[in-house]
Amino acid sequence: MRVAVIAITRNGAQLGQRLRGGLPGADLQVSNRYAGQAGTNRCLFDPADLRTLTASLWRAYDGFVFIMAAGIVVRMIAPLLESKETDPAVVVMDDAGKFAISLIAGHLGGANELAERCAFISGARPVITTATDANGLPSFDLLAKEQGWVIDDISRVKLLNRLLLDDEEIAVVDPTGKTRFWLYGRGKTSFHDTFAEAMDSPAHGFLFVTNRHLPPQTHPDNLLILRPCNLVLGIGCNRGTAVDEIDDFVTAQLKRIFLSRKSVRLIATITVKRDEAGLIAFAERLGVPLTCFGANELNAVAVPSPPSPHALAAVGVSGVAEPSAILGSGGGRLLLKKVKSENVTLAVAEMKEEEPYA
Repeated sequence: MRVAVIAITRNGAQLGQRLRGGLPGADLQVSNRYAGQAGTNRCLFDPADLRTLTASLWRAYDGFVFIMAAGIVVRMIAPLLESKETDPAVVVMDDAGKFAISLIAGHLGGANELAERCAFISGARPVITTATDANGLPSFDLLAKEQGWVIDDISRVKLLNRLLLDDEEIAVVDPTGKTRFWLYGRGKTSFHDTFAEAMDSPAHGFLFVTNRHLPPQTHPDNLLILRPCNLVLGIGCNRGTAVDEIDDFVTAQLKRIFLSRKSVRLIATITVKRDEAGLIAFAERLGVPLTCFGANELNAVAVPSPPSPHALAAVGVSGVAEPSAILGSGGGRLLLKKVKSENVTLAVAEMKEEEPYA
């Protein structure tokens, strides 16, 4: 986590120096009035430029620690805030170093954890005001963050967390078993094997952990879907295939077999395609890595489809999509055998789940 520590007072500069030393990856910004109070490993700014400085750093850091009055910080960052999904963590500490307040992005941004770390380093008291934490309860946005799952609709988190606070039943469907392990008996939850079974329960809210695409008409307002990122797309394509053509074909096939593209972990292909512009752009569009395997690795994988004469002639392998998907998933099972368009081949594999306690 890359953190910017910003101080505008003498005591703040000294406290900032301690924090910078205790927070790996932290940078210290100090008012030039107190250049001698924060050592040599710091950057200086004119206090009149504090607002401009903060705006210029906002997207460059994962978290901020402002050593100043909370009111200054609130007024300064208000125009910069966008979403709890994207805002950086913001912690405020007072000049005397008595309190470390988690102000913005407590769960997804990691401000609660950052406040705890600042308090540990400085001897301050952490101030955590998120209701679930204050009551010793879990929160579903933190569950998603810790497991690396994608929140399908962030607006649903607030409702489900409120149900936890109100001790209302939440029906859970999670084939991974990780939700049950993570909750560890906290909150009123029931666990079900199928979506239909959960929906038939008397629960007031529902949590589904799935890579399945569920039609919008089946989404009640009290349903939160968390997406495990466990799908691997094995893709082969002709040279020069455009990104939009790849995207359109993959999207259509995922919809056909009811899989969510939000659950894609990576794209896998053959090494000779590592510089294929369309594949590179498609991976960037999805925000996932592009992993490449050599011909010998691909040929060593047993796949259900017969060898492809075209692939043998073009790149020296009996197939690209299926063995790439299997290798990329760590030997996971194929959910979609090879399908082809004029220029693209696709297979989809699901990664093996780790044990919940691993």
